[in-house]
Amino acid sequence: MEGGMSNMTRSYSEFRNANWTLAGSDTDTGALANVHEATLAVLMDIRSELQAIRRVAECHNVQRVPRILDTIAANTRKSKRPAKASRAA
Repeated sequence: MEGGMSNMTRSYSEFRNANWTLAGSDTDTGALANVHEATLAVLMDIRSELQAIRRVAECHNVQRVPRILDTIAANTRKSKRPAKASRAA
């Protein structure tokens, strides 16, 4: 099983922010050895970004935004005006 998952010797954390290019020769330092490593590197970068988004979304200031927007909407609603009385001639 050439290039399979069983040949991986790197830890998952080593794939974070990895160079996504595949090694063409032994002189390509920092490049990934096979497609499986490149796929894992991309997934680890996505995971890292999702964790950053989650940290921001869990912030109490971000969680207050819907309530603040509701308050703004309530304060800026136009009041209903009574209908104009028709003039009798």
